[in-house]
Amino acid sequence: MLNASQIKRKELLLITAVALGTLLNPLNTTMISVALARLQADFQLSFADVSWLISTYYLASAIGQPVMGKWSDLFGRKSVFMLGLLLVTLSSALAPMSPSFGWLIGFRIIQALGSSAMFPSGMAMIRSQITSNQARALGLLSIFSSTSAAFGPSLGGMLLHYGDWPLIFLCNFPFIIASFVLAWKVFPSDPKRTGSISDMDWKGVALFSVTIFMWLLFFLSFSQGVSLWKLAVSAGLSVWLYRYEMGQSRPFIDVRFLRNNKNVTFIYAQFILTNIAFYSIMFGIPSYLQRVQQMDPQKTGLVMLSIAGFSVLVTPLVGRWIDRSGSKPSLLVGTFTVCAGALLMLLIRDQSSALTISLVLCILGIANGFNNLGMQTSLYDFVKKEETGIASGLFMTSRFIGTILSSSLLATLFGKNITTPQLHSMAWTCAVIGAAMLLLTLRLPGQSKRLAKD
Repeated sequence: MLNASQIKRKELLLITAVALGTLLNPLNTTMISVALARLQADFQLSFADVSWLISTYYLASAIGQPVMGKWSDLFGRKSVFMLGLLLVTLSSALAPMSPSFGWLIGFRIIQALGSSAMFPSGMAMIRSQITSNQARALGLLSIFSSTSAAFGPSLGGMLLHYGDWPLIFLCNFPFIIASFVLAWKVFPSDPKRTGSISDMDWKGVALFSVTIFMWLLFFLSFSQGVSLWKLAVSAGLSVWLYRYEMGQSRPFIDVRFLRNNKNVTFIYAQFILTNIAFYSIMFGIPSYLQRVQQMDPQKTGLVMLSIAGFSVLVTPLVGRWIDRSGSKPSLLVGTFTVCAGALLMLLIRDQSSALTISLVLCILGIANGFNNLGMQTSLYDFVKKEETGIASGLFMTSRFIGTILSSSLLATLFGKNITTPQLHSMAWTCAVIGAAMLLLTLRLPGQSKRLAKD
């Protein structure tokens, strides 16, 4: 029989194992941002071409998260978690040897699918094994995965300085090994399988995949003009997906949950907008700094550290504020700061100093800290404890939809070249997105009822 200190230590090791696994997806999404310019040169690509490396990763993640979540219920959480680590190991080992850009995209898709397995299976493991302060543990993991994305460009810049883009894949191995050893040691064995592969809503998976892909094609077509037929097909598929999933007892995307939880649905919409703005900056700025400001990858990574550093710095302060006043005040500050930070990007010129750019990015880092924690706590304010799993899964799906749209936005704005006027266009777009986020925040109830505690 374990005593209290042993139980606490085991829970800490379990959370650490899950955290090390779940950071692989957000970290790998942003580490690649500082390597885009190098990849363009190596494979002779335009920015629109190389943006497919981002889009396909998020497309695979958006599909992989709910699929792997369902598989973890059917085949066991530990098994799916370990499968995810195996796929990330395989892709990280083979990606540096890619003979062409197409092969690199393929290995990134495998990496996305593997890293997508860790979040839903890890969250489910936490919910089943940790009974006290469960919501705090779930929130901590969600915040951890979001914050790790902000450090990606800085780590990627350092790796490119001492090597080349293959190091971005090879640096995954310390995290993989540590997560694997801990998970093997502290995760309980899976119970006997209770379902089969046929229990999966495969038609829903296919419909969702095709719908997201068509919307991606529609937004990527903006650089050549609006494609009305792609818009019509995307809208038609969305309606079909909604109606089909409404009639399913075990839907792939639980649209009935969304319809019955209006505040949660608006939070998801706001989270999509948050990620469009955040990832447009996280992917757009590094390429701009290297192409226009002529910074090397290491200096680019150091400048981008402004976002990560200030995001982490304000998070504990925001947490204490939220405990006292609720989520809405922090979200009001966060969304307003997105608008302010985006407009301050208009001050950046062709020969701006690294200090000036860093100061602007500090404001955006503060906004990220407020919005990340505010969105996480706001979500759990409006969902019951038994709805935590589905709410967390749809929350991550919203994140990936936002990141897919951000890559489409960058491909449209930057196209074949990156200039300061195009950066300013991105700034205006992010300011408008920030204003929309502010309006969504204003409609939230002033003091949320913490249903998760009921």
